[in-house]
Amino acid sequence: MTEVSSSDYFAGRRVTVTGGSGFLGSYVCDRLREIGCEPFVPRSDEYDLTGEAAVNRLFDDADPEIIIHLAARVGGIGANRRNPGAYFYDNLMMGALLMEQARHRGLEKFVQLGTICSYPKFAPIPFREDDLWNGYPEETNAPYGVAKKALLVQAQAYREQYGLNAIFLMPVNLYGPRDNFDLQSSHVIPALIRKMVEARDSGTDVELWGDGSASREFLYVDECARAILLAAERYEDSDPVNIGANFEITIRELAGMIAEATGFTGEIVWDAGQPNGQPRRRIDTARALERFGFESNVPLDVGIARTVEWFLANRDWVDSDVERRSQSERRAAAR
Repeated sequence: MTEVSSSDYFAGRRVTVTGGSGFLGSYVCDRLREIGCEPFVPRSDEYDLTGEAAVNRLFDDADPEIIIHLAARVGGIGANRRNPGAYFYDNLMMGALLMEQARHRGLEKFVQLGTICSYPKFAPIPFREDDLWNGYPEETNAPYGVAKKALLVQAQAYREQYGLNAIFLMPVNLYGPRDNFDLQSSHVIPALIRKMVEARDSGTDVELWGDGSASREFLYVDECARAILLAAERYEDSDPVNIGANFEITIRELAGMIAEATGFTGEIVWDAGQPNGQPRRRIDTARALERFGFESNVPLDVGIARTVEWFLANRDWVDSDVERRSQSERRAAAR
């Protein structure tokens, strides 16, 4: 049975979704609107959430009762290696400033999104929330992962001292329609889809980083949105919670699956001189099921087929989104 959030819980509440126009955020907002709640979505060009004045103005304008904080600076291995300082600072400051203002304003609930990049590089498989502090994250995304983990400490400290009802959720890698297909900053599934479609059309081969042995777990984006709203409604504790699909697949196997879905029949060339990233990722999802009834229901092959279909039907949108992201990265690098 698919659990859904209650329209009664969100009805009449003032909900702010940072990052609500982004990939995951757009799905969270879609689900809120479906149950009769119109969220306040701050745009980054109007509210720079890394600055205290803008955060204070957001609270004045939105007067939120619930904040679902999804805004983040994210990217794949290459983007993390190019922007370690920006990824650390921006992610830390956004969450820290929002949570500080939330406790001053007596917010009803604060939902903070973390990341499985916070887990130790060699955490036992599957990753369990209790192992989060037993080592340092994988080096290429450690600044991002550590910044997010610091927000867990803040959420727990603010609950203990100030009574702020802050919860902390850690999703695995997400994918789906409307994903980021910019090859300079995208994660593995959208990058593979775009590379293979373009190689299929041009009759060329595809070169991929690493040797394909690393494993990952992937969650369909709308399933993550469902989990977030279930947690916002039902979860009231300080313990971090994994959000995932309860499986793992190697990058080599994933590449084969996407090649089949896109109709790519050329050669896949592995560049073993480039990093694999964290060797394995699979999370234990028992806590999400126990605490607020979430279990993923979208198989990977079904989700990939939907994503490929969307990509092929929206190439113009993808091109404009890539240009927008490139301009944003250039502005951030020039700061």
